[in-house]
Amino acid sequence: MPTEETGAIWSRKGATFSDKPARKEFGLTQEEIIQAIQEGKLQYRLNSIFGNPFFRLIRQEVEALVDEQYGNTYLKKKQLTNELAQINKELRRLHALIVGLEQRKAEVLESLGEGEIPSTSAGGQPARRHPAGYSRQAAKGQRKKGGT
Repeated sequence: MPTEETGAIWSRKGATFSDKPARKEFGLTQEEIIQAIQEGKLQYRLNSIFGNPFFRLIRQEVEALVDEQYGNTYLKKKQLTNELAQINKELRRLHALIVGLEQRKAEVLESLGEGEIPSTSAGGQPARRHPAGYSRQAAKGQRKKGGT
């Protein structure tokens, strides 16, 4: 499948990947990849990292191979499953970050001597506390009268 534009594909970010992510992402076996290479369905470049060889493949060709072998619905399902896994991974990372920030917030408030975390209003802003002797009108500039 060599074409004139394939030279640019090899250097384009995200257009190629190694055989291991291809197996994981699309459910292919090493034998299926090698067979497709031998049949000329996949172009490859042999690379190695720290002496460990691997095939570098063109993503579009791998997707076309999976579509041909298993059908378009299989490919779409695999892509959606991978996207869901990435979303869940990001949500876990963000949740851990939130927990860490909440703990740090509690430590900072404790060091300030307040001891309690102010509740937040619906907008996510801390609830306003008025000094003793003030009511809602006090916030508008009117002091509450004592006793009556």
